[in-house]
Amino acid sequence: MVTDTMDNALLASGDLPSQPDLLVCATLHLMSHYTTSGGCVKLASVIERHLKALAAAPGLTPVLRATCQQLSEQWESVVERTMPRPGKSGLFSKFMIGTRLA
Repeated sequence: MVTDTMDNALLASGDLPSQPDLLVCATLHLMSHYTTSGGCVKLASVIERHLKALAAAPGLTPVLRATCQQLSEQWESVVERTMPRPGKSGLFSKFMIGTRLA
C-alpha cells in the first residue's frame, strides 16, 4: 500500500519532513483522489486551502510559491463553480412561504 511505502521511507531516512513537504504530499494525495471522488466540492475546497497554505509557507522558492498561489486560485474557481446555487427567493416566493405557514 502507498501509505506503508511512505512510512517506510520516513523511517529509513531518519529525517522528519518539513511542514511544506508534508503539505505538498498531502495536497498531491488529495488531488489524486479528486477525480475518483466524482468532483466532490468539499475535497476541492480542502485542496484549495492546502495550496493557499503552501503559498504562504516560509522557505519556499519563488517558483513554487507562485505555482501554489496560481493553483489555489484555480481550485477556488472549481469550488465556486461546483457549489450548489441557492434558489431564487423573490418577493412573491417569500409571500407564498408566509401564507403556507399561517
